[in-house]
Amino acid sequence: MLLPHKPSGHRALVVEGGAMRGIFAAGVLDAFIQADFYPFDYVIGVSAGSIASLSYLSGDYQRTYKVFQSHATKPEFINFRRAMTGGHLTDVKWLLEESVRDVAMNEHVFVERGIPLYVVCTRIRDGKPCYSEITLDNMGHLLPATCAIPIAYRDYPNVKGMAMTDGGLSDSIPVETAYKWGATDITVILSQSHGYRKRPANKTFMNLMLRSQPALARATRSRFDHYNRSLDFIDSPPDDCTVRMLAPGKEFKVGRLSRNTASLRRGYLHGKKVGEQFVNCYQPEAIDES
Repeated sequence: MLLPHKPSGHRALVVEGGAMRGIFAAGVLDAFIQADFYPFDYVIGVSAGSIASLSYLSGDYQRTYKVFQSHATKPEFINFRRAMTGGHLTDVKWLLEESVRDVAMNEHVFVERGIPLYVVCTRIRDGKPCYSEITLDNMGHLLPATCAIPIAYRDYPNVKGMAMTDGGLSDSIPVETAYKWGATDITVILSQSHGYRKRPANKTFMNLMLRSQPALARATRSRFDHYNRSLDFIDSPPDDCTVRMLAPGKEFKVGRLSRNTASLRRGYLHGKKVGEQFVNCYQPEAIDES
């Protein structure tokens, strides 16, 4: 689904998801907040990266960190026993509703900053990516949709009359999307170490688990291909594009469903250190506006 209008500006920030691995992006973006570092024309967030991006643009230092530590580690969110009896493995609706109530967001700062935040969702009927700009009115629909990991979350949130799921299935790292929108200076925050490559999903398992959503099953099976293609773009961007990458080091040990608060804190602090180093070394590219 195309946007009604292409975002303006040449400097984009792209934030990958990764469930609990998003704690790295939370640390990076908190370092940005502390430095009042907002050189971007727009931001594209995917899944958990959308939550971290929203806190960044609202200037809410440690908001995402608190959500991860005080809410995402609870059995109300991740619950393997519940999943074995037909319930959600990850109840994103509960997580987002509880975190909005308990960890307030500076909505007026988000609005006044004026940097658009776009999120990626995957359309169930055809497995294609859909891009939408977050507003105060629609975030309650868009955030659950972009974070709704198939199989782990058994509902498909409705956005504009269409059933949606995790944006990471169809456009995990939307650097090529940002380039197509006109960005020539792209900063991307990854949730895997540099050099990582995604492997193909188990075809038989995906066909079985998603047999009633064949297009979604196809998107899941082909995810590794577009994911790795995005990594290739990051490593070798076009001549007219600069890509700056922030990725966790090998010491980052947080898994997608980690609930260990000590590990999450180490992952957060690692991200914060990487973010601080990035800000200190940042030199913006000269953009030709002609």
